Amino acid sequence: MQQPSKQQITIDLPPEAADGIYANLAIIAHNASEFVLDFARLLPGVPKAKVHARIVLTPAAAKGLHRSLGQNLERYENSHGEIKGGHPQDPGQIGFQTE
Repeated sequence: MQQPSKQQITIDLPPEAADGIYANLAIIAHNASEFVLDFARLLPGVPKAKVHARIVLTPAAAKGLHRSLGQNLERYENSHGEIKGGHPQDPGQIGFQTE
C-alpha cells in the first residue's frame, strides 16, 4: 500500500495580522455542524467585553485544534514548568475559563 505524500503548504501572514490580537476571554459555542470561538478582551473595572476575533471551525477542525493545543501545552510545560492559572471562582478573575 502506497503512503500518501504530505503536501507542503505556504502560510501568508499579512502585516495587519502579524501583531496578533490580545484576548483574555474566550466564549465557545457549537451546533451540529460547527464550533464558534469568540476571542474577547475584558478589562478590570469595565463590565463589558469586546469580541476582537471570531473563528468558525468544523467539528473535525475543532478536534484537531484541541489535540494540537494539548500537545503544545505539554511541550511548553516540559520546557518551562507547570502553568499556574487562576480559578474561575476567584473574585475578580479575568481570563480564559472553562464552563
